[in-house]
Amino acid sequence: MKFMKLGSKPDSFQTDGDNIRYVATELATDIVVNVGDVKFYLHKFPLLSRSARLQKLVATSNDENSDEIHIQDIPGGPAAFEICAKFCYGMTITLNAYNVVAARCAAEYLEMYETVEKGNLIYKVDVFLNSSICRSWKDSIIVLQTTKSLLPWSEELKVVSHCLDSIASKASIDASKVEWSYSYNRKKLPSENGNSPQWNGVRQPQMVPTDWWVEDLCELHTDLYKRVITTIKTKGRVSGDVIGEALNAYALRRLPGFSKGMTQNNDFIKYRSLVETILWLLPTEKGTVSCSFLLRLLKAAILLDCGEMERNELMRRIGQQLPEATVTDLLIQAPAGEAIIYDVDIVHNLVEEFVTHGSQTDPTENEFQESRSPKFGPDASKVLVAKLIDGYLAEIARDPDLPLSKFVNLAENIASFSRPSHDGLYRAIDMYLKEHPGISKSERKRICRLMDCRKLSTEACMHAVQNERLPLRVVVQVLFFEQVRATVSAGNSTLDLPGSVKALLPGGSHGSSRSTTTNTEEDWDSLPKAEDIKALKGELASLRLGSSGSDRNGNDAAKSDVEKVAASRMKGLVMSKIFSKLWSGKERNCEISSSDTSESPGSVNAEETKSTPSRSRRHSLS
Repeated sequence: MKFMKLGSKPDSFQTDGDNIRYVATELATDIVVNVGDVKFYLHKFPLLSRSARLQKLVATSNDENSDEIHIQDIPGGPAAFEICAKFCYGMTITLNAYNVVAARCAAEYLEMYETVEKGNLIYKVDVFLNSSICRSWKDSIIVLQTTKSLLPWSEELKVVSHCLDSIASKASIDASKVEWSYSYNRKKLPSENGNSPQWNGVRQPQMVPTDWWVEDLCELHTDLYKRVITTIKTKGRVSGDVIGEALNAYALRRLPGFSKGMTQNNDFIKYRSLVETILWLLPTEKGTVSCSFLLRLLKAAILLDCGEMERNELMRRIGQQLPEATVTDLLIQAPAGEAIIYDVDIVHNLVEEFVTHGSQTDPTENEFQESRSPKFGPDASKVLVAKLIDGYLAEIARDPDLPLSKFVNLAENIASFSRPSHDGLYRAIDMYLKEHPGISKSERKRICRLMDCRKLSTEACMHAVQNERLPLRVVVQVLFFEQVRATVSAGNSTLDLPGSVKALLPGGSHGSSRSTTTNTEEDWDSLPKAEDIKALKGELASLRLGSSGSDRNGNDAAKSDVEKVAASRMKGLVMSKIFSKLWSGKERNCEISSSDTSESPGSVNAEETKSTPSRSRRHSLS
């Protein structure tokens, strides 16, 4: 820290309690200066020789036959006046970043100009500020912080503007030219430390990161921080990415619990002002701040009840960057008083923002985004958002109070997004059925209609055909499309199925699973019976046994191709047998009432356990 010493005489100021200051000399004091609640017993001559204001006040007191004057509004209070008084006596004083602004404002109040005495305090302080303090990075920040308690004096004397310009200029300089100390706690890369393994025996000089100034500015109060960042942005030499990193660091430092996506509102007004300031300072360029940071800001803005305009703008920006989000980012607590755990409507609106932005994006902007980040092209972005929402649905499905309408509406929002796999959606649907066993057949049918059985992996299909929570219609569809896949892989083009089963399936293998769930008998929307599950499991066990046997023999290169074809054909025969058994079982139970066909998963599982003691628990993907 820079400092300046003025005067050469020893400090002879003494104290008597908390409110008395006096000069210990042989000469009796002849004036009492009241500054606030502190009395200074001093001598007129040294004070009046350097302060025009004290000359006027003493002249007034002489007219009233009094040796006592009062100064109630001097900036910096008794401490700043004492510095000025010691300077008048020629005693040694030390000025530094913490007291220099108070001394400058007090000297201005006391009118300690060059016209009163050459080499007066105002001149010396200005020289120190301009030649030393404002040239130091950390001293400039300290001085700027002290100006807040000295307003409006510090503003009128241009101390604030000088500090702002000094700090912004240094933050905008090329990082390679930074030669002063700064605070930086982020773990640096080996190349930044000059410790790269490819250093060839010659240590490289340490590299200064582009965001070297971010942490030091976190010490500033919100209004001063806003002015510093605004000044930095005005200079136009710092990228939006670095500005975004600075705002993220400031939020982490200043907002309690911000890193966890929630804010303790101990000081509601203070923290709301802080969040609104950060929102106002966000760079306008897309992608300059992470989607995770924006979502944490949104959580804080909702909790602190920030303005609707600010929240809408934030949601618009999040919608543009939604492919970058994670499921954890989207878990926003529902408003107080609501039965559900998470605010699903917010996520629904974010998806709508993403859809709106995607349909209105300028082609040139798309080209720029793809060149900057190829994985976030238009189609890839939709796949990422679909995968994100699938994961989010699986998470919120655990909420026993979540209405089916909210689940389905959100899933339908991304129904048009083409994605290669529906395993994530199946997992979410299965989780919802597991946590909501009491939903009706029509509701079960509605939620299962969201899924395309053709896009389930082999593992998901294996789980689905053993899942007693799914309607029988869905099990048939899964088996059908799995058989189609096996038949195609074996080089066959025909599939032998009972005519009654074919009536449930789309015309050919090109129909959608959604079409198979409409215009069919109501009984196919009921849950599968225990004997259906038992038959499926028995046949699937033999199917897996046959497959594993084929795999064990697969090491023989001469037999491998023949065995694969034989295994595929055997699989086709077994799957056809499954369909036949499943359909015959269905015909035997077609007269059962709808109440009987809506057995809970627990009762089905109990019967199944009784009939197949070798399976102690149900296979569960979720």
